[in-house]
Amino acid sequence: MRKRLPFLLMIILLLMGPRLSSGQEKSKPLNDYPIKPVNFWEVKVDDEFLAPRMETNRKVTIPYLFRMNEETGRVDNFRIAAGLKTGKHTGKRYNDSDVYKAIEAACLSLKAYPDPDLKKQVDELITIIGKAQEPDGYLYTARTIDPKNPAPGAGQKRWSNLRVSHELYNLGHLYEAAVAHYQATGEKSLLNIALKSADLLVSTFGPNKLRAFPGHQEVEIGLVKLYRVTGNENYLKLAKFFLDERGHYHGGEIYPNNSPFRIYNSEEYLQNHKPVLEQTEAVGHAVRATYMYSGMLDVAAVGGWTEYARASQRLWENVVNKKLYLTGGIGSTGEYEAFGADYELPNLRAYAETCAAVGNAFWNQRLFQLEGDGKYIDVLERIIYNGLLSGVGLSGDKFFYQNPLASRGRYERSSWFEVACCPANVSRFLAAFSQYIYAHSEEEVFINLFVNSTANFEFKNTQLEIIQETKYPWLGSVKIGINPSRVRDFTLCVRIPGWAQGRPVPGDLYRYLDSGTEQIIVRLNRKLIPVKVDRGYLRLKRKWRRGDVIEIFFPMAIRRVLAHENVVEDRGRVAVERGPIVFCAEGKDNGGTALNLALPDSSKLQQWYRTDLLGGVGVITGSGLVVDEKGNEIRKQNLFLIPYCTWANRGAWEMAVWLIRKP
Repeated sequence: MRKRLPFLLMIILLLMGPRLSSGQEKSKPLNDYPIKPVNFWEVKVDDEFLAPRMETNRKVTIPYLFRMNEETGRVDNFRIAAGLKTGKHTGKRYNDSDVYKAIEAACLSLKAYPDPDLKKQVDELITIIGKAQEPDGYLYTARTIDPKNPAPGAGQKRWSNLRVSHELYNLGHLYEAAVAHYQATGEKSLLNIALKSADLLVSTFGPNKLRAFPGHQEVEIGLVKLYRVTGNENYLKLAKFFLDERGHYHGGEIYPNNSPFRIYNSEEYLQNHKPVLEQTEAVGHAVRATYMYSGMLDVAAVGGWTEYARASQRLWENVVNKKLYLTGGIGSTGEYEAFGADYELPNLRAYAETCAAVGNAFWNQRLFQLEGDGKYIDVLERIIYNGLLSGVGLSGDKFFYQNPLASRGRYERSSWFEVACCPANVSRFLAAFSQYIYAHSEEEVFINLFVNSTANFEFKNTQLEIIQETKYPWLGSVKIGINPSRVRDFTLCVRIPGWAQGRPVPGDLYRYLDSGTEQIIVRLNRKLIPVKVDRGYLRLKRKWRRGDVIEIFFPMAIRRVLAHENVVEDRGRVAVERGPIVFCAEGKDNGGTALNLALPDSSKLQQWYRTDLLGGVGVITGSGLVVDEKGNEIRKQNLFLIPYCTWANRGAWEMAVWLIRKP
């Protein structure tokens, strides 16, 4: 019996934890961000604005993603690669990623809301994906189906066209989905597929192996997530390697001569024009960029390479001060889905891809987790309530790929796209939205977003419950109950939004016409306390007891917004916001017009709440004008403004965020 014990012990160890290949033993404690979000499954959201959107995402959007992936042949590509069906590869070479993202969204939903039928669908997909994987771990249906005639853009051989092939991009989304599945179910079926693939990458790429980088960043984020699960430093090192390879290979033509994309600097488009540590201006494809900037923060936080964090922060300064739409959108040039020049922020031609909004949210959340500065949550909140939520219709099955700030009435939501990255991307974000509300470090608890919700999580060896009661973003009153299971001494950091301090965004890209600020009122257990803001937070250090209550009143005046004078298309124009919500005029409510509406400074505006409109929203009304192309007054017009995130849910109408200020 004694002789057999080591063997039995080995079997037990192999059955515990994720499957680790040789050399993957955890060698040291993992570093990570000093601030961690409260897990989304530990937070219940039950407000009147976001909870219905999350419920629609769970009940409508996620099943819709699975259905459309089937109808468009995306899942069949895996079946054909697995030998379960005959046929040719259909669709784009990056369509595998849409299946992976749908699985991730489903798994995030399953963690919070167990659903046997959805779990069965996920399991069936994982079985097909596993059979489509080649024996050495390679997984790319665009080539596996017919290696001699791979899909256009895939390259004739493995890894031979990484600037365009999306081989590594697809795998990044596989890795994220695998971690979500493992965390949601405790099962390793998809994780083992991901680890087998990642081990192939480790054996293929590196300083003394194949030197290359992915044209579309994403695998870096996925590799770091695998590192967190396994402790295998090879994954972390490979993520850093892919970042370090950029900026050293120039001159490769990624588009044919007849492609409109060719006019754009190919190296800037791929963020390959300089080594990542030397980049100071956000250029190129906006989604790729934000994924790279997020990956830089991951390797900085987890690996301890702080220079990558400093580089990412410099790029953030450029975006926030010169390349950010008022709605939180980024990427102004539709021809290339890319950043434009500094202050190049057109409205009708704005691209502001939904995926870029999601990437921008990921980026700002990571910056907050690294620094604990509320300015990043100011941007995050602006993105969520405006440019990100606009990407999915209220029905849950209509979407925007791009999110312009003006429309001539010919732009409407689509049920699907040939390039369908956005629907699943916004779905996986909404499935885990709750994790953006609260966060904590070892000694501090952060309340970042004001959402009617309840959080229950472990903090300082005790169970901490936080209850928010609020009708934010329509009303500015917030009541917060702090209920530790035992008395605990810690600092509670309550975010004081920039908009409540008279600042729409960090920096000077936008400003309020009225620079005055109203008083923010805070009470602790009914006693008034002074509001001293430290890096975006009111920090309250004390011994917290069950039953402690904080009451906050944010004055929610209707504010007129002006853009920096260098933003040419917004000169002589004004936008309207209240709290975190940016409003727009839609032709349906304004006599069929929006682009030629004027809002003089003298016009008074009022806020209302309409339960019968767009699922229940705040609206703004007031007096305005209709003007001709030369700015001459045609007639007076009662203005009716709705939240930007809800536009185009009633058909295609003219729309404008920036209204003429002086006729």
